[in-house]
Amino acid sequence: MYRFRPILKSLLWGGEKIAPYKEIAADLTCIGESWELSGVEGNVSVVAEGPDAGLTLAQLIARDGARLLGKKNSERFGDEFPLLVKFIDARQDLSIQVHPDDKLAWERHRSKGKTEMWYVVAADEGAHLRSGFAKEVTPAQYEASVADDTITGLLADYAVRPGNVFFLPAGRVHSIGAGSFIAEIQQTSDITYRIYDFNRRDAQGNKRELHTEQAKDAIDYTVLPDYRTRYEAAQNRPVELVACPYFTTTLYDLTEPQQIDLTATDSFVVVICMEGRGTVTDSAGTTLAVHQGETLLVPASTDGLTFTPEKGMKLLTSRID
Repeated sequence: MYRFRPILKSLLWGGEKIAPYKEIAADLTCIGESWELSGVEGNVSVVAEGPDAGLTLAQLIARDGARLLGKKNSERFGDEFPLLVKFIDARQDLSIQVHPDDKLAWERHRSKGKTEMWYVVAADEGAHLRSGFAKEVTPAQYEASVADDTITGLLADYAVRPGNVFFLPAGRVHSIGAGSFIAEIQQTSDITYRIYDFNRRDAQGNKRELHTEQAKDAIDYTVLPDYRTRYEAAQNRPVELVACPYFTTTLYDLTEPQQIDLTATDSFVVVICMEGRGTVTDSAGTTLAVHQGETLLVPASTDGLTFTPEKGMKLLTSRID
């Protein structure tokens, strides 16, 4: 099992929740994101401790290949780690944006697309998220709404609270609203088409670049009655939140030890501690303490895990089936 150094990012819209949540000291202010597990070029995670401390995620994959990723994942992704895991603290509304699917991303950028999910960790009073269109919109109407500053009125807008889940397939227009603190699990891709940024200007008085035209062809204009992911919360058993070709994510809300059989799982497992603290023990007998805000990577060669809460502990696990 591996724990990595968080990659903290100070951003104009960032808040002050991430460092205390992760129980770390940080000189940065306005920390908008903590990249917990990343293979993105220029932001590759580094092992924090143990005999492999200082090695990058890319170096681990080059050394261990299928033992780390899983046979199918190694064949599918090669030397690329296929998931990016982040915490995001939005003090202000983030831009309205969309991500291309695999086909369009490959045609335009020779890259993979970006399907993602959000799990709400904490929410200030009035915190909200936008996801999907609230009514039928044509590409021409979308473009006009950006030009006349009315696009926010076309989107479904949800008040949020801890535990809410949103699945965001590539093509779904979305925005993280002020006061939202979320965990994000996504395909490894940094391609974002910024649609609207509320006419904000940076310290130099410049507006950020928009990708209105590029986004037009990337958007899925399908309207759904509800864009939230509904699930039935339960203690001391796995609750599957999202299952898609890019990741399967499960919630564990534990007050007692839980054993996980991984013998039939041909994938690495990402373990994110959302609340509380406890230990994670693998089939080789290695035990790591974990507390809220920490993320572990479990190699595909692991046959099983035991999660042991200290009092109570919430975990998300994510793998690729």
